[in-house]
Amino acid sequence: MSYRSYLSLSLCLLLLSCGSKEKPQTASKPVDVTDYVVVPKTIPAVFDFIGFAESIHPVEIRARVEGYLDKIAYEEGQLVHTGDLMFQLDPRQYEAQVQQAIAEVAKEKAIYDNAVLTVDRLTPLYEKKAASKKDLDNAIASKEASAASVLAAKAQLMNNEINLGYTTITSPITGYSDRSRFHEGALINPGSNSLMTTVSVMDPIWVYFSVSDSDILQGRQQELNQSLDMPVSENGVTVARVNNWVVEAIMSDGSVYEHKGKVDYSAPTYDQTTATMMVRGVFPNPNAVLRPGQFVRIKMYGANRPNALVVPQRALVQKSNGMFVYLIDKDNKVISQDVSTGDWYGDYQIMTNGLKTGDRIVVDGVGKLRAGMTVNIVGPWKETPITPDSLSTKPSGQ
Repeated sequence: MSYRSYLSLSLCLLLLSCGSKEKPQTASKPVDVTDYVVVPKTIPAVFDFIGFAESIHPVEIRARVEGYLDKIAYEEGQLVHTGDLMFQLDPRQYEAQVQQAIAEVAKEKAIYDNAVLTVDRLTPLYEKKAASKKDLDNAIASKEASAASVLAAKAQLMNNEINLGYTTITSPITGYSDRSRFHEGALINPGSNSLMTTVSVMDPIWVYFSVSDSDILQGRQQELNQSLDMPVSENGVTVARVNNWVVEAIMSDGSVYEHKGKVDYSAPTYDQTTATMMVRGVFPNPNAVLRPGQFVRIKMYGANRPNALVVPQRALVQKSNGMFVYLIDKDNKVISQDVSTGDWYGDYQIMTNGLKTGDRIVVDGVGKLRAGMTVNIVGPWKETPITPDSLSTKPSGQ
């Protein structure tokens, strides 16, 4: 390109730029949001623990006599009922002992009957002075000794019959059976190695969990400053057997166990090794969903937090050093307000600092806002009722 042509092009561009007009900036459109007015609410206090299930009535099935195991009569792992046959030991030696004891009773009874006849025969002879006093005394002594021998023989017969009965091992309760510790044909001996299986009641079932001393002390302090209302029993103990404490089990997959339980026991002392107090809940368990040894999360309901300032969790905005919300002023402009939070329940979070009663904050639309922007309130945020049932499937703080 020649110098003349380049100069002409530059002049044209300069004229065009001088003739263009800058477009005026238009004001940004207010952002549509929903709002929420902060007011005190009574919040159910939910406490989280880790618990483990345990049968309310486990029974060890043990051998009480020695014998060879003839038969395992139950299906391992299945429900057995009271009186169901579980094991059969070889009964033949005990049957023989019973028959021998029966014969011994008959023998001693015959001796006794003869002693009675002897006394009956000597008594009138002694009265006629045809027999000596010594002979009559000896006959009476023999009669009494024979009566004692009959009783001893009958006791031995009873003992042998009991031992024979022990060869037939039945379930003393209705519950779920464990595996057999022995196989058919094994020699079973009573004693330390006599455990054959276990039967456990599953319905209802216990769940134990531990409450730390710090949590208990914190709860008592919150009671004193009236930020927590705890149910108490008649003797004034906070963690006690009171129907107001409801417990809920959360399974390992996050699902909620279908039946709620009640707290029915708390230990009177702390465990020195863990500084915790053991508490127990009892749950209906008709389908044996909960099994002994199973770990579950426990949520305990019954206490309330009165006059708590709560906001919807979706109104909170995370920043590097904490959280803030957008306050709406009288001109519908938003202000960034730092807040401190406490426990959270369902869709709500308790505020411990930064807000007061009557403050109006943004809920829906916070992602589009910056401090100083104007908002258009399209309506109040649709609140979720705060009840224990509404919180049952959502985590909460302790």
